Amino acid sequence: MNATATATLEPKVLSRQTSALLVVDPASMQAEALRGLRTRVIAQHVREGRRALAVCTASEHSGCTFIATNLAIAMAQIGVKTVLVDADLRTGSIGEVFDCPPDRPGLGKFLSDEKVRFGDIVESDVIPDLSIIPAGPPSENAQELLSSARFAAFVAQLLREYDLAIFDTTPANTCTDAQRVATVVGYSLIVARKSETYFNDVKALSQLLRADKSAVIGTVLNDY
Repeated sequence: MNATATATLEPKVLSRQTSALLVVDPASMQAEALRGLRTRVIAQHVREGRRALAVCTASEHSGCTFIATNLAIAMAQIGVKTVLVDADLRTGSIGEVFDCPPDRPGLGKFLSDEKVRFGDIVESDVIPDLSIIPAGPPSENAQELLSSARFAAFVAQLLREYDLAIFDTTPANTCTDAQRVATVVGYSLIVARKSETYFNDVKALSQLLRADKSAVIGTVLNDY
């Protein structure tokens, strides 16, 4: 919980800085809570040999991307080779957080065009030990792309190349994309926002994820 490290950032990185609290305000109480989340994920997930995690939410504006981004940064800061994947192919924003070139292909393009190679979509070492894969432009057939054999093979490749792969996903009340991602990944973490997310929505999402063969490792109550 007290293990921290200083990451050196390139000037272009993290244009939407509030999404990367562990970098811009590492001494805050919220940053300490995020390090506590890292400790629990390591103890209950990574140390069990599990190498992938889908971060899911029942509804919009719960802070799913915030938690996924900061958890990935936290893992990288202690030397865990981590990749953060924006699997929200409809409204993904991780590319903006890390100021990726807008013309660079993302996950959606990789899944829809076999000419696009794995290396074309990876932004390596945006900070030490953290790579990201943006979603790219919105995809009209996101569900079909995430249900494809190419996506399953993509996840398998991430598990070979990284210590931990974290997937940001689309809110479950808008579509079933997150369930598909969580099924392929095998493990999920649910994000809820304090005083906004309904308990029954979290319970329903948890039941859906488990029914789709994704083990729910816990729930995060976000109040940032």
